Amino acid sequence: MPERPPVPGGNARQLMRKLTELWSKGGTAEERLDRLVVMIAHTMVADVCSIYLRRGEVLELFATEGLKRDAVHRTQLRLGEGLVGLIATTARPLNLADAPSHPNFSYRPETGEDPFSTFLGVPITLDGRVVGVLVVQNRRGTGYADEDVEGLLVISTLLAELVKSGDLGTTQALAGVEVRPTAPMRLPGRVFADGLAIGQVVLHDPQVSPTRLFSEDVEQEEARLEEALGRLEASVQAMLEGEHLPGDGVPRDVLETYQLMAADRSWRARLRDAVRRGLTAEAAVNTARSEHRARLANASDPYLRERLRDLEDLDNRMLRLLAGRDAAPQGLPDDAVLVARDLGPAELLEYGAGRLRAIALEEGGPSSHAVIVARALGIPVVGLCRGLIAQVETGHRIVVDGEKGEVHLRPDIEVVESVVARIALGAQRSEEDRALALVPAVTRDGLAVTLAMNAGLSFDLDRLDLVGAQGVGLFRTEFQFLIADQMPRLAEQTALYREVLDKAGDRPVTFRTLDLGGDKVTPYLHRDREENPALGWRAIRIGLDRPGLLRYQLRALVEAAAGRRLCVMFPLVAMPDEFTAAKALLERELERAHQRGRAPAIVEVGVMLEAPSLAFALEALSGHAQFVCIGTNDLMQYFFAADRANPRTADRYDILAPAALRFLAEIEARARAAGLDITVCGEAAGRPIEALALVALGYRRLSMPMSGFGPVKRMLLSVHLAEARAEVLRLMLTPVSTIRPELKKWLERAASSPRSVDSGIRPG
Repeated sequence: MPERPPVPGGNARQLMRKLTELWSKGGTAEERLDRLVVMIAHTMVADVCSIYLRRGEVLELFATEGLKRDAVHRTQLRLGEGLVGLIATTARPLNLADAPSHPNFSYRPETGEDPFSTFLGVPITLDGRVVGVLVVQNRRGTGYADEDVEGLLVISTLLAELVKSGDLGTTQALAGVEVRPTAPMRLPGRVFADGLAIGQVVLHDPQVSPTRLFSEDVEQEEARLEEALGRLEASVQAMLEGEHLPGDGVPRDVLETYQLMAADRSWRARLRDAVRRGLTAEAAVNTARSEHRARLANASDPYLRERLRDLEDLDNRMLRLLAGRDAAPQGLPDDAVLVARDLGPAELLEYGAGRLRAIALEEGGPSSHAVIVARALGIPVVGLCRGLIAQVETGHRIVVDGEKGEVHLRPDIEVVESVVARIALGAQRSEEDRALALVPAVTRDGLAVTLAMNAGLSFDLDRLDLVGAQGVGLFRTEFQFLIADQMPRLAEQTALYREVLDKAGDRPVTFRTLDLGGDKVTPYLHRDREENPALGWRAIRIGLDRPGLLRYQLRALVEAAAGRRLCVMFPLVAMPDEFTAAKALLERELERAHQRGRAPAIVEVGVMLEAPSLAFALEALSGHAQFVCIGTNDLMQYFFAADRANPRTADRYDILAPAALRFLAEIEARARAAGLDITVCGEAAGRPIEALALVALGYRRLSMPMSGFGPVKRMLLSVHLAEARAEVLRLMLTPVSTIRPELKKWLERAASSPRSVDSGIRPG
């Protein structure tokens, strides 16, 4: 064959036209693949065209034009081996003018590829997974043109879709080629919320695959693409202006990135060019998506990963717009397990309470507010499951193991049977927890601990008796604001607070005023973009800067509590003067109610200690505040300078570090000296090991999610507090990063002691 001439224009367009003609002829899978490699080689004036498909951990030669025919199905390369294996692991095209000189070149004599030096290979990707490699080769040359690379990428994407859809045909030769995830898989993760569940996958951001690959009317397809691009721009602009589409809840910085990329000329030009070559609009977008997802899976640079993720999300949004499916799924199966890359609290609530068996996240953080909501709802959550989205499809069977911190995709029968048995055991433990609801939380040496519930939704109060809660130590008022498209009216706020107080009866409820900002953003409260929102304009800072907003809420609380006890707590107070200013607003609302002849509320006022600075100013609150609540999530975030919402830093600290425990001991002593009642209402209060340390340090009031009552009460019933205090104080003096392992061993010994079961309740 003569040397390859300069590449003529329009090769990609020719490839598309010829592929359409080739596929219309039908035939077996082998016949179609053989015709495909011949057509590509002829169109690109290549000496060789080969298709390698993935079987497990190897890439097998399935079809070739130009290499020896008897090498088909004989030649196999491991992932990472040779140029083909390199392409499969990097998911990037490889264009070489002198392939044998490349360090990854692997010579296979059975192929007869000795004379071919020019090499171009592209990955065949499907849903972010490399399922094969498409290669063209020539004897001599200067490498392939950019248009050839683009054309081969288009062909590789279409080939993967055709195999997935079944259009390629099913034969024994293709039986071992897994182009879609079907095998059982275990993905390690991290426990964010305890529990076990078996169900079927519901993807939070469902991917849409094109149903048609080739268009019959190019002009009509161009018009569809332009219409979708226009709707994309309009939807992003609407969300930026606060008019959120149902089910979106996309952070503002992502939307701003979308807005820039949605207007990107090069991205639009690629889509338009693909449509003009005969692809449908969906197939054009899917080609871009497959490339972005494959590159994302292999990108190590954090900035590049974020940019590729934005590009992939943009592709997915375009596909949903083209398919008319731009909203989140509404109808859920009875055993729905939500799978998402990450999730916000409002997004979770949009699915409805009690409609989800579990949640599995590819990213996320254990102290994110979505996870806090899930814990309050009793929904198991496992996060940080790397590669989850690429390995699962809607409808797949899934096990979320919120005890071991792992997810099983398409589990085999042995895994299912084991989990079913563990769920049954958990149900038995729940029955024991219900029995414990009537048992006072008193340690073996007679010290009583008050256990209250954290809540944020009115139906949470229905569970007070179920767990034996002695009140609500933290009612998060912002959830009513987060799930609304506009600020709740005074009557709506008053009705919620009155309902909460009615359900609580004579048990106290501590209402935390609005804790917005940071990762909790409403569409109607416009804010400037901040570099570090966790340390920015949020919580009481918003309330004091927008006193009308805070007074409006305080007015609703005062009206709802007419004649009853009202506990009001201000969040993220860093300095005493912030508390003084906030309390003055409350007093104005109390005076207003008095002037209007309303029954006075019996008010107690306090602060949520999250900023370390307030810990050293508690004496200034003496005589002015009645109580202080420790929010361990934010307090530890600021104490350790580690963002709790960032997966890379969320596990960089432990509340059971000796330094943190000494700090908490100092806070308890200062609060007692100032005459302030003190409660721990962070997530740590609901975990037995942490709760043991807190009680040992002197804390006597704990407020926790419903799921924490049984384990914490069993722990309290099993221990002798004087012994626990001595052990914690001893461990605090040791030079370790955390006392968790040693304290856990001590608790296990104490719980197994015969004298720990005097009450007849198993301490567990």
